[in-house]
Amino acid sequence: MAQNFSELANFLWSVADLLRGDYKQADYGKVILPFTLVRRLDCVLEGTKDDVLKEHAKRKDSGVNLDPFLKRKSKQAFYNTSSLTLPGLLADQKHIRQNLVAYLGDFSEDARDVFERFKFTERVAELEDKNLLFQLVQKFATIDLHPDEVPNEVMGHVFEELIRKFAEASNETAGEHFTPREVIHLIVQCLFAGDDEALSKPGVVRSMYDPTAGTGGILSVGEAVARSINNSAVIRLFGQELNDESYAICKADMLIKGQDPKNIVRGNTLSADGFAGEKFDYGAANPPFGVDWKKVQDLVKAEYEKKGFAGRFGPGLPRVSDGSLLFLMHLISKMRPAAEGGGRIGIVLNGSPLFTGDAGSGESEIRRWILENDLLEAIIALPNDLFYNTGIATYVWVLSNHKKADRKGKVQLIDATRMYAKMKKSLGSKRVYMTDAQIEEVVKAYAGNIDRATFANEFVEAAKNGNGSGQGEPEPARIVSKVFDSRFFGYRKVTVDRPPQEGKPVTVKLKKGKKPYDPDLRDTENVPLTEDIGKYLKREVLPHVPDAYVNEDVCDEKDGQVGKVGYEINFNRYFYVYKPPRKPQVIAKEIGEMEKRFMELMKGVLA
Repeated sequence: MAQNFSELANFLWSVADLLRGDYKQADYGKVILPFTLVRRLDCVLEGTKDDVLKEHAKRKDSGVNLDPFLKRKSKQAFYNTSSLTLPGLLADQKHIRQNLVAYLGDFSEDARDVFERFKFTERVAELEDKNLLFQLVQKFATIDLHPDEVPNEVMGHVFEELIRKFAEASNETAGEHFTPREVIHLIVQCLFAGDDEALSKPGVVRSMYDPTAGTGGILSVGEAVARSINNSAVIRLFGQELNDESYAICKADMLIKGQDPKNIVRGNTLSADGFAGEKFDYGAANPPFGVDWKKVQDLVKAEYEKKGFAGRFGPGLPRVSDGSLLFLMHLISKMRPAAEGGGRIGIVLNGSPLFTGDAGSGESEIRRWILENDLLEAIIALPNDLFYNTGIATYVWVLSNHKKADRKGKVQLIDATRMYAKMKKSLGSKRVYMTDAQIEEVVKAYAGNIDRATFANEFVEAAKNGNGSGQGEPEPARIVSKVFDSRFFGYRKVTVDRPPQEGKPVTVKLKKGKKPYDPDLRDTENVPLTEDIGKYLKREVLPHVPDAYVNEDVCDEKDGQVGKVGYEINFNRYFYVYKPPRKPQVIAKEIGEMEKRFMELMKGVLA
């Protein structure tokens, strides 16, 4: 009988009972996670073990590379040449440590790498010293973790839940390791909705890349969704991850899926690109929110200064306190060129990349480059409290370098902040989730007819949590979509001066032929790119300050025209809905009722 998520998670968490007292709660994951992986790989190889052992015995003295032969016999991207299995280790309790270490050493290279990242042989020695090793092997030997019993997506979800619990115990940030599944589904479905024609071709081959892969959640869901659209599609997965344990889990998942494990690389994506020069059909990521990049500052700046647009960060560099836009530029650099079919990107960012940075700043220049090169298709505002480690506003950006004709020169903004259902029990900061029906509605708004400038759809009631589970109360939901020209988000920051006031001496040295001005009265105006500066000044400035004029010496470094060009996407402003204040009579009535209740309470206190 197949294991469901809660049963398996509870079983694995119950293993912690064996560790309590001997290990700190924050260290449980160092034991439970690698043991789970060992048992998972052990179960996967069980059906072909005899064939692998026979092939190994037949060819081990031949001097040839055994790797391809043994992989063919195991029908996996990995194998184990030991005659032992995890349950088989129980037969020799006295030598269980030596036998387990030998068993781990007989895995193929990529599988061994997974356990080395966990420093698992060290853990095994510790467990034996604490007289816990036999009990743990005994516990894990009883559960069947074969993919037929525990599908890959369920297994991935379980790993993420365990990591979340361990992160909470050690005050780490769970959101650094993985992304809520509903957010992944939204990203992936939006990516594929814009490429449905190509993806549906028989035998189509597509590549997908995640530069902050975590435990591989985005990649796993991406493959599953693509195969559900087209069962004959071949999806090749690539990823890079900095955290050792998350990398190990991701790599193990790829091994079991039959993906090339060499396509999962460990390291810092920003300072050591594991896929330099490579291009992909799809890119997707949930980089850490608001995390500084001081550790890699020298390498990133060197690439920017030496390579420019031949590198990944040509448009500019954001402030060191937030590296989100670095990951976005990195993903853009990985897009397959439009001439070769093009690439698409889905990335989760917080609100900062939308508007942080004045005209001419690194952030503004990055937004300018994206919008002026017509790469941005849509931005979707997600509900608050959707992520495990933060309740702040989050957004999905969808980008493409081969837009369809009806999207060229346009950007779609979708407000999906009210598309949620409340969770019965919070998980960290996560108090709400998006139902399948709500995700489908958002994707429909994104993939619909963009020629309609505004799309709005209101629901009196969402289906209970989207799946009829009956948990919690149904939430009112509303989704609004608006479409803008790319230039709508641009402006020119022009310098507005005024002549020196009467009786006030000129204190600024002026070049010959330049107008004198009063530096204390200098101001700036952000003039939309879609407006004429003169007309804007006449309408917005001169009625209040008749002697003001635009300083034409302050120009943009790139186009040489008056005023510095800036770009910002003030999402909330475009979707603001005025709510009139309540009538004074209503407020007064409420205050009166509160006073009555207060007096009643006071009577009880004073009696």
